[in-house]
Amino acid sequence: MKKIPCVVSAAAFALVVAPTAGIAGTSSGDGRVTADEARSLNAGVQVAPKSSSVRSGSAAATNPYLGMVLDQSSVDYSYWKSVLRKGAAERARSSRLQENKRAASGGNLRAPAIYDEKEIDGTQSNDSRAEAERIGVFGTAAGKNNRVRILGSQQQYSLSETTLAPVPEDNGSIPLAGDSGLGPREKTTTTGTIGDGPHGSAGDGTGDFDFYSITAVAGEQLILDTSGGTLDTLIGLYSADGTLLAVDDDAGSGLASLLTYDVTESGTYYAAVVGYKSGGSFPADPMDSGSGNGVGREGDYPLAMTRTTVDKDFYAVWLRPGDVLGGSGLSGADSLTVFRPDGTEMVGAEEMDASFLYPPNSPLPGAGTTALAYVAEQAGWYALQVDGAQGDYQVALEAYRPGGQLAPGPVQRIFLDFNGQRVNTAIWGGSGVRTLSPFNAFLSSWGLSKSQERELINKITTEVNENLKWDLRAKGLNPNVQVTIVNSQNSADIYGKARVSRVIVGGTIAESGISTIGIAQYIDPGNYAMDDQALVLLDAMSEPSGPAYSLNTYMNESSDRVAFVSQAVGNVVAHEVGHLIGNYHTNNTNETANLMDAGGTGFVDLFGVGPDGVGGTADDTDTDFGTDEYIPAEGFTGLENTLNVSAWAFTKR
Repeated sequence: MKKIPCVVSAAAFALVVAPTAGIAGTSSGDGRVTADEARSLNAGVQVAPKSSSVRSGSAAATNPYLGMVLDQSSVDYSYWKSVLRKGAAERARSSRLQENKRAASGGNLRAPAIYDEKEIDGTQSNDSRAEAERIGVFGTAAGKNNRVRILGSQQQYSLSETTLAPVPEDNGSIPLAGDSGLGPREKTTTTGTIGDGPHGSAGDGTGDFDFYSITAVAGEQLILDTSGGTLDTLIGLYSADGTLLAVDDDAGSGLASLLTYDVTESGTYYAAVVGYKSGGSFPADPMDSGSGNGVGREGDYPLAMTRTTVDKDFYAVWLRPGDVLGGSGLSGADSLTVFRPDGTEMVGAEEMDASFLYPPNSPLPGAGTTALAYVAEQAGWYALQVDGAQGDYQVALEAYRPGGQLAPGPVQRIFLDFNGQRVNTAIWGGSGVRTLSPFNAFLSSWGLSKSQERELINKITTEVNENLKWDLRAKGLNPNVQVTIVNSQNSADIYGKARVSRVIVGGTIAESGISTIGIAQYIDPGNYAMDDQALVLLDAMSEPSGPAYSLNTYMNESSDRVAFVSQAVGNVVAHEVGHLIGNYHTNNTNETANLMDAGGTGFVDLFGVGPDGVGGTADDTDTDFGTDEYIPAEGFTGLENTLNVSAWAFTKR
């Protein structure tokens, strides 16, 4: 029942479209995306072909959650989400998980507290943050239970059922939409065909869309479902002015769509049923039925449209600064959302579980219907919204202190290895033991000499120190940030010692067998694994000028090449360490630059290129950790405070 809230307009696409992209729907494959691809990616929908396997050629496809992909338009998110679901289920069955919880609970693993929802059906007594039921027994402080199981129920309202005759063509835009006739607490079913209109394969070939108008009142919920058919559909929900509000791809059965939307403003909304198309599925202009970018999947589909009253359940838990909160829908609850004490939505997960990406020693829960993790910024009552249930549900909430506070030990060290390595790349999804070229093998490709290697390594290390230590101390909410950054030029190889993580800086895609710029071993909220590894490959970043992911694209005779290469490589290193300490990807197409911005596009911000478009000049920007939107395509909603996640990762008992 995945819903991806979004506000998508043509202006947003201008930030990420290749300047020379003249063919609609055709990706350049060089780290830029077309307007059609941007339209889908900004809505959280992949543009790559869907398949059951993504391995082909000499290099393994990169896990997009862990890696910095070169081309976001090539990522099969549908496949990777199925990998995450399967892996999460296997992890949840592991006996080690219970031992992790015991260790993170101080060696005394108590049975979870049971909290029964107090709301009586029909009263809506906990339907807002202000009315959230406080679970006082829960917390990480002395005398509290750091695990709780919430038993709740969401009221099921009776619905009248009607049928709607198939809407005649052309119904491919908002002005031409068929009237659903949907009334309050009503479910209407109909059928339609993608491809039978004037713009389908039998027409001008720009692509067929079917629009339906729905009137709704604030506080209601709309449910749109194409389950029961075989067509690979998408559903988009538009406002009357053409703003795309929500999208679903595959949350229904098989490749069918299932979209839920909580109505916040009374008015008329427009549901669009679309056939999936790689390269972008949505119309460029929802007011124009002929504005598609080509024919996608075509065929018949069923459609159920429901307008109902929604029962929302809110709970509140007290968290301390740095508490690592994990939530999992055990049954019934498809959606969990965490709100900060000031009301800001910080993370939401709807039928999304990335707990497979946690390290083997993480105590955080997963599997079930959905899962999320969150690191608290401040002390206060944090609200949890449970949604998507019809009837009874169970939710597991657990909270732990960060890994560095659980046991005595040395300050964590990050070892930057520039020497080249023989390493087993299987830990990042590669094929096995490979030999990776050293950092200095790439210097000439940036117009630099090997005599500048020492200066470069020292400046890269300084950049990483700024990102991972000094900025966190100056701007973060943890007053006790402790981490040491060392490099292979000034230190012996310390990887393998206690609390040492390693980043290998060197190697190529061909050598590693992984198609990426960088990749991390895990995403570890709370930083429970302090011996993990990341990889930063240098062949793509040192390609000749042209691709958006190459540093040479941004350098000319006015560039301070040492400064720019150090800055860009240092930022990529910090990005990969950011995953190792718990950060997910942030939106790479909005106006907020963040060190955790995903790869695939937006490299200009990650590398710190300033307004003049040239790297290594006076107007270069300082890209840091901070608060930004989660990248829509990966399935989380809300805001991610990567500064806070990082600051609490490097804390010590």
